[in-house]
Amino acid sequence: MFKLGLTTFLAIILTLTGWLNLEAAIASPPVLDFLSVKSSSTASVVITMGSKSLFSFSGKRPTNLGVTTGKLAPCPSSPNCVSSQAIESDQEHRVGAIAYKSSATALANLKSVIEGMERTKIIDATDDYLYVEFTSGLMGFVDDVEFYLDQDAGVLQVRSASRLGESDLGVNRKRVEEIRSKFAALEA
Repeated sequence: MFKLGLTTFLAIILTLTGWLNLEAAIASPPVLDFLSVKSSSTASVVITMGSKSLFSFSGKRPTNLGVTTGKLAPCPSSPNCVSSQAIESDQEHRVGAIAYKSSATALANLKSVIEGMERTKIIDATDDYLYVEFTSGLMGFVDDVEFYLDQDAGVLQVRSASRLGESDLGVNRKRVEEIRSKFAALEA
């Protein structure tokens, strides 16, 4: 049996998945300060993580987020983003906006849904905007999710994008649909 260092192990994982730039992973391996290791009388070791990710590939928070003249930032060309404001012909990135019944309660209900989901952090909340970071369970990838209360259109506009990598394996689209479903149940 051979031993692998943490950096080598991560390099192999990242090479196989192709999610990140290998050089960046080797240059700055993830911090594992939240792990707790417990020994028992039988000399076995148990590693626990609580509700945090095993690794932390969070990347840098984007600087182009927010609402500008009624629009959220457009999706990049990579397939790891969905937006309700993407043009109709862009089915790779297009997702439906979220309908609401009352603009007075829409963001409060949306916050309630978000707060009930795992590994979320609300970064910014105003009267018509909500910005949330979602972190994946194992690798700690961060997705930036924005909601804009578009009172002119009578919907919540949404944009969900991965910070790192090329593909998200459909995670952003699935998340938006999960939020839509939970939100609709609250609005019923």
